[in-house]
Amino acid sequence: MKRGAIPAIAAIFIIAVTSAAFADSSGRLYGKLTTVDGDVYEGLIRWDKNEASWSDILNGTKDLHRSHSSDRHHEKIVVFGITIGDRWNVEDASSVQSGVCFGHIKTIEPLHGDAVRLTLKSGEQVRLEGGSTDIGEESRGIAIEDSREGEIEFDWDEVESVELLQGPADLKSEFGERLYGTMTTRHGDEYTGWVSWDADELFTNDVLDGEHKDHTRKIAFDKIKSIARRNSDEAVLTLTNGDEIVLGETNDVDDSNRGIAVYDPAIGQITAEWNEFEKLEFKAPPAAVAYDRFDGGRRLEGTVYADDGTKYSGAIRWDDDEEFTWEMLDGEDREVAFDIEFGNVKEIKPVGFHAATVTLWDGRSFKLRGTNDVDEDNNGIYVRSNDGKKVEIEWDEVDRVEFAR
Repeated sequence: MKRGAIPAIAAIFIIAVTSAAFADSSGRLYGKLTTVDGDVYEGLIRWDKNEASWSDILNGTKDLHRSHSSDRHHEKIVVFGITIGDRWNVEDASSVQSGVCFGHIKTIEPLHGDAVRLTLKSGEQVRLEGGSTDIGEESRGIAIEDSREGEIEFDWDEVESVELLQGPADLKSEFGERLYGTMTTRHGDEYTGWVSWDADELFTNDVLDGEHKDHTRKIAFDKIKSIARRNSDEAVLTLTNGDEIVLGETNDVDDSNRGIAVYDPAIGQITAEWNEFEKLEFKAPPAAVAYDRFDGGRRLEGTVYADDGTKYSGAIRWDDDEEFTWEMLDGEDREVAFDIEFGNVKEIKPVGFHAATVTLWDGRSFKLRGTNDVDEDNNGIYVRSNDGKKVEIEWDEVDRVEFAR
């Protein structure tokens, strides 16, 4: 045997093992789609182009059933440019943005118009309406890779229902493998997880396009090692063969990009706009996040510590809106948007009127601002104790909230 033959064989073995792990499809959306005509198709699912894994979020708006009849928030009183005080401003609010990871969902049933009924694994039913291209006539299509007929794409009004199921781990997809990598922001923060590029590209066979020296280039993501923002109009691609290429003039690689999103199961979804994005380096993913990781959610429970020393324990309704672990806490940190699953949150501590420190069960903390989930526009933290008593604690009365696991 020639010298070097053993290392070569070992290298081939390592590549084969890595490829097998990378090809694990247990983390992919899978289910049975029934059309309005009664036809049934089963296979891997790509939803609205940019959701294809159990950890991806189905977005919409939900009707409010507030403890108060109206939405309230502080409004500054300004005279000649000088703030002299504030007041409560009362506005009618009938719905709010909402979202849930596909892994928590058992069935999806389109209703009249742009509405949908979700039945979660817990048995809870949730009604969402438009508010995103995930639901209704604005949907960009639901593609299913049927085992008999291959890839078929359906419009929203063709779908009667979708039953989600755990699919086999060894299925091959025409789209390739799910993108995974580490995103670095301009402030140097790093986030690692499953990638959605420009709210459109998810897979190794998807294509990134742009102009290079007056020529249109279309490059499959499996040929790309990393993407770095060069300026507001261009990006530098480092290819797997070591070449570098500068692309511009499309929303894949300029400031019209719709966002670079990373899903970390211990956090949720983190999205950077183009001008806050610095670099994305692709890498082989860890074990897939399978359907059984998600429990369908349960009620939020914990203890609210008021700043006067009193404490209240029981079921929690956050911002007079979110009350289940599957729901999302929204906020921003250094121009990066966070959609954090409440089930991942250990503690929330207000920092003045305009921010809160959110600590996760894995120990990481983020100082978030920019939404009424984490600032003085919060509509109240409600606690219902085991004896049925209900109390509201307003934002400026809260020291911290500790959630039960």
